[in-house]
Amino acid sequence: MTRYRVMAYIVGVLFNALVFVGLPLEYLAGQTWVAAGWTAHGFVYVLYLLAAFMLTRRLGLSLRHTLTVLLAGTIPIMTFVVERWVTRRFLSPASPASPASPARPGASEGPPAASGGGAAGASAGGPAGASAGGPPDPAQGT
Repeated sequence: MTRYRVMAYIVGVLFNALVFVGLPLEYLAGQTWVAAGWTAHGFVYVLYLLAAFMLTRRLGLSLRHTLTVLLAGTIPIMTFVVERWVTRRFLSPASPASPASPARPGASEGPPAASGGGAAGASAGGPAGASAGGPPDPAQGT
């Protein structure tokens, strides 16, 4: 996972620098040294392909998903988009929208262990159930 992510960022930064800075320098300013950057991108892209292919095989991705990951290094900015997609969908799917995560902003720390499950306590209608997991009531504290 880490190899893939590192290679995706390296390929993405190098490719975008070459496309958005290198190409204008090469064609508008006549800078010939940019060709060395394209050669470096070619070598790094091969390493990216190896890391991405090993990751897709380990995850058991379909042919369509595998090709998407492998070809991401050929379209500017797409490497970053696909890396984020792979990370969220396949590597850590519970992180971004975990079903156990609370929907209320004040309950991000999670309900206390004895509250009985957060939302169920809020529907109890009693004063203790209404404030369980929410911000403390200043009137009750004094």
